Amino acid sequence: MPLDIPLAGRVYTAAVSGPSNPTPDRRVNSIRRTATLDFDYPNGIGTTGRVRARARDLITLEGSTKTLADDVLRATIGEGRVYESLFTFPDRPALQAMVGERGPGSSRRAMSALVPEERDGGTPLYLLLDDLPGIALVSGQLAIEWLTQEQRVLSMGSRKFGVQVGMCAGYQEGSNAIEAAQQGRMTHQVRPVGPLVREDDPLGWHAHQPDTDEPAMRRARRIDVWVDEVIRVDAFFQDSCTTPGGVRVAVHEYTLAATADRRSGELLTLEADPRVLPFDACPQAAGNVDRMIGIPLREFRQSVLDRLPGALGCTHLNDALRALAEVPILAQAIL
Repeated sequence: MPLDIPLAGRVYTAAVSGPSNPTPDRRVNSIRRTATLDFDYPNGIGTTGRVRARARDLITLEGSTKTLADDVLRATIGEGRVYESLFTFPDRPALQAMVGERGPGSSRRAMSALVPEERDGGTPLYLLLDDLPGIALVSGQLAIEWLTQEQRVLSMGSRKFGVQVGMCAGYQEGSNAIEAAQQGRMTHQVRPVGPLVREDDPLGWHAHQPDTDEPAMRRARRIDVWVDEVIRVDAFFQDSCTTPGGVRVAVHEYTLAATADRRSGELLTLEADPRVLPFDACPQAAGNVDRMIGIPLREFRQSVLDRLPGALGCTHLNDALRALAEVPILAQAIL
């Protein structure tokens, strides 16, 4: 039987705000990008993983809506996080070069080089491709939530969950995320969360995979953009998973509020709110986001990594921030 870690028995850091509302009201004359990547194991944890992903851009007008783009991605990821298959709609045949290649690491750069038109166009599909290594990485949470200690040992074999001290704020020196012999702590400070879609606003999100009582991980994003004297952004980022107890829990969640110059796209203001994070030290990264002020949003894919490296940043906050690179393109659609 899987190990159901009681939520009531977990200690929560006071440095996070708790789960937020993933679906606020849509503003008139705004554009909303939503994206979900759902990861599961059709044949059991430790076998080939499956990713079913979708992303959509929706403009909300006075009394009507307009879908600008609706992109789909399907992938299977085998042992060693190697891509066994990769399909997209619209079809991008060049991406077949990724089949047989490892997921995390340099695959983001490789995929970007294969479909530069998606990168330059700031498409929803490019966001999904950029997030594919991320969902493969965080899918390790399923073993934490669903396997007993003995099952984890059998599943991981000789591999250990070692961590590099200083790789991010959560794993900085002295963090309670690091146990003896630089092994990562396996019990995370998760929080129960509800559905993404509001009953009174079914168009607020695109259609995505329904909830399941099987092991499944989801990365969900919402980026709302509207324009007045500046470009305004309200963004939501969440990694969540199912649990044996039947409750979906958030493992990582951030919200972002930002403004940028209409002409240059330079970031003017930025607030990052850590809502759910696994360890006490993780939220400290949110205090460093002012380092991005003055940087053009279109440069964020790389600039976030340059300005918030190691313990200055959080892997998941950095991922949330990097997706703001496409905001100027989204803003153009409503100007």
